Amino acid sequence: MKTGVVIFPGSNCDRDALYGASLLEGSVSVPLWHKDTSIPDDLDCIILPGGFSYGDYLRCGAIARFSPVMQEVVRFAERGGYVMGICNGFQILAEAGLLEGALLRNTNLSFICRDVYLRVERTDTAFTNAATKNVLRMPIAHGEGNYFADDDTIKALEDERRILFRYADAAGNITPESNPNGSLHNIAGIMNKRGNVFGMMPHPERAADAVLGNTDGLVIFQSVLQACVEAVV
Repeated sequence: MKTGVVIFPGSNCDRDALYGASLLEGSVSVPLWHKDTSIPDDLDCIILPGGFSYGDYLRCGAIARFSPVMQEVVRFAERGGYVMGICNGFQILAEAGLLEGALLRNTNLSFICRDVYLRVERTDTAFTNAATKNVLRMPIAHGEGNYFADDDTIKALEDERRILFRYADAAGNITPESNPNGSLHNIAGIMNKRGNVFGMMPHPERAADAVLGNTDGLVIFQSVLQACVEAVV
């Protein structure tokens, strides 16, 4: 699997994403620049990493959405390539219309940086097929991770089972207390209808190596690798 990680002005998790996406045997990762007007033909996955693209001016992800490389990202997704947005990357995907909804200010109006628990809602997707536990632990670090969408969109996400992760407690219970930012329905990660574009606010790349004391995030990268292998077979 070959993964491209887009670097925007203000990205600060690009190196973490490049590292996390290359940890597994058979995986390599390469940087993509925000001004690129073409991308390698042999990419299997593109990651939009966390950070503060363009300083989060105007609105999180609103300016990055117009970066030249995003035209290629959209075309890549339309061809069926796997696209993952992490934190600020999720915000960019929403601004670009590749995922529904919007990420608003946290309800406490403060930046939150801590570990959270996530309940895995499905294990039959390209981004979750390697999950063997119902609950994963990963860090969050955001000021605008409050997922919001209109009632029809939320109903569609629920009915079509496109919510892949919800904030939960350690036992997997979905409670108001386990929701760190006010996201509707405790939503932490969603995918598009086709199942090849995925966004999540928690950071799997920060929980992908044993030296960090947690490898739960590696599940995401393992899942995409497995999906790529199965696509070839």
